[in-house]
Amino acid sequence: MHWGLVKTIIVLPGTVLVFVPAAIIWFTKGSRFPVKLASPPQIWFWLALLPMGLGLVLCVWTARLFLKYGEGTPAPWDPPKKLVLRGPYCHVRNPMITGVILLLLAEAMLLQSYHLALWMMVFFIGNTIYFPLVEEKGLEK
Repeated sequence: MHWGLVKTIIVLPGTVLVFVPAAIIWFTKGSRFPVKLASPPQIWFWLALLPMGLGLVLCVWTARLFLKYGEGTPAPWDPPKKLVLRGPYCHVRNPMITGVILLLLAEAMLLQSYHLALWMMVFFIGNTIYFPLVEEKGLEK
């Protein structure tokens, strides 16, 4: 097991997919829009499985590509030493973030939470601004 990747998973997607949503759920208890877990008889439960599956596949696939061909992790403190131009990286600018956004969508759908959907949009907009302004400049160098 690659311990750098384990640390990366706990810190980066762990924060975005677990810690922030947990805080949102805690702060929105008793609000007009409380979290309601979807159950199998509800359509939201089944609809959420598609973005969940796609998001998991993208996240695992891209992390493996970074380890195997990039010789690094997705983390800024241990970035890939080689540019990865395989798999989804041939078609999508940042498939790892796309996977995380799909997982956030699945969370919002499974928990039927407008607040988590708003968090997903904030995360998307933040990354849409951050990557071109910061990370892509480093890639050009």
